[in-house]
Amino acid sequence: MASTRTTFTLDDALAERARRLGINISAAARQGVADAVRSALAHSDRVAYQRQPERVDALWTEAEAWTEE
Repeated sequence: MASTRTTFTLDDALAERARRLGINISAAARQGVADAVRSALAHSDRVAYQRQPERVDALWTEAEAWTEE
């Protein structure tokens, strides 16, 4: 997987506390961004579903029966 180098600002006290606790700041930042992206995608999906929820239609029963073959 390709990577992009980026820079961000971190409070000095927080950075020092992380270092003392042995936290890999780069790994924690990557995980934080991945978590934020996952959360934003879930929220976007939820909003889209609320705008157009699934509805039972005439083909629904056939679709359920079709999966039992």
